[in-house]
Amino acid sequence: MEKRSNKYYLTLSLKEYANGETQPAKELGIEFSNHDEIFDIIERIKAKNLFDNESEAIQFALGLKLFGEMKLKHRKNPLFDELNEVFPVFMKKLKSL
Repeated sequence: MEKRSNKYYLTLSLKEYANGETQPAKELGIEFSNHDEIFDIIERIKAKNLFDNESEAIQFALGLKLFGEMKLKHRKNPLFDELNEVFPVFMKKLKSL
């Protein structure tokens, strides 16, 4: 039986290149699922005031949830061997803050 997940669609748009140019425009959209309600996670991370501003908190929460879900889905992949030991410790620390 497959575990139920929340389904998301994320759009990433390149607003401006480092040199100030805005062309060529680039955009990427992806569908993905996650066992957590990511909007709730974002609000909890923002409430912890761990970063200089709200944007950084959102970036952290999104990155963590996207990365964490891939690590969880592919935990047997040798790429994640070292992280499988320390990631749960990191998550417990984050949740305790």
